Amino acid sequence: MRSYFFLSKHSGKFVFFIFFNMFLCNTVFAQNKDSSTSNSYPNRTIKIVGPGAGSGTDITARILAKYLSNYWKQPVIIENRPGAGGSIGINTVINSPADGYTLLANSATYAINPAVYKKLPYDAVKSLADVSMLTSTPYVLVTNSNSPFKTINDLIQASKKSTNALSFGSAGVGSSTHLAAEYFHQAAGIKNTHIPYKSSPEVLQDVLAGRVDYFMAPFDTALSYLVSGKLRSLGISSKDKLSQFPQFQTIAEQGYPQFDINFWVGIWAPTDVPPEILKKINQDINKAMQDPEIKSTFDKAGVQVREMDQQQFHQFVQSEMNKYLKIVKLAGISQN
Repeated sequence: MRSYFFLSKHSGKFVFFIFFNMFLCNTVFAQNKDSSTSNSYPNRTIKIVGPGAGSGTDITARILAKYLSNYWKQPVIIENRPGAGGSIGINTVINSPADGYTLLANSATYAINPAVYKKLPYDAVKSLADVSMLTSTPYVLVTNSNSPFKTINDLIQASKKSTNALSFGSAGVGSSTHLAAEYFHQAAGIKNTHIPYKSSPEVLQDVLAGRVDYFMAPFDTALSYLVSGKLRSLGISSKDKLSQFPQFQTIAEQGYPQFDINFWVGIWAPTDVPPEILKKINQDINKAMQDPEIKSTFDKAGVQVREMDQQQFHQFVQSEMNKYLKIVKLAGISQN
């Protein structure tokens, strides 16, 4: 009776003790498993899927891949899957194994697509994990060096004389350069005639030839023409000046203090990649992008390296999606 009483009296504590130890063992096992998973990553070739050869995103991804290959001691290859506003490449990554060996390199386009396209073959919020920010570069509002517009105010005043009085080019309807221009129009209270092209270099050629009045060009794309004097800058789109190119005024300092829009590049992965691997990728990419040689390469082109942890990058992407949704709605842009 006494031994039975003792067991009855203390059985609850005994059972709790057993379950607590089981939980503790499982937790330690899971932590060890997570640690071993991240420690063994990567042990084979990593693939970064990009939107198209020669694009700013492609160039950035290749610079990153070269460093990561050396750092990880594993090949990091670029596979371009252009088309459908980047959706082909995005779907390739979504449908790949969630093991961290297939990543996506994309840009502001990733945040733009949900605003522009009525239907997407993926969920821009849930289908992929936001992993890491890479770079950011402003746009620059350029016009031909022989144009009558010497300042941004000259262009705005000419535009206000008549609706659609001037023409502006972009790399396509709903492209980042199109929406950057529309953001400027909304800030300045003007409306002009949009001429879409297939790429930024094509637009630049027509601005140089005087067939298009202006273009909100990616800064690195237009830089050589600005330095040579063939194009004139009316203002760059970042809120702060580029420290390496202080001669270029911002649009913000010319009467639009809140004006701030940039072209940026980041990395994504399938949502179900283990969190410890995503964290390692983020940390290793941040280390890579702080390499002096990499930073110097980007600095020369007016491109800024941007370091963010996963949560910061996720919040940034969400804020960009909200920004572009407002721009698209006000501009009345939509694609099927």
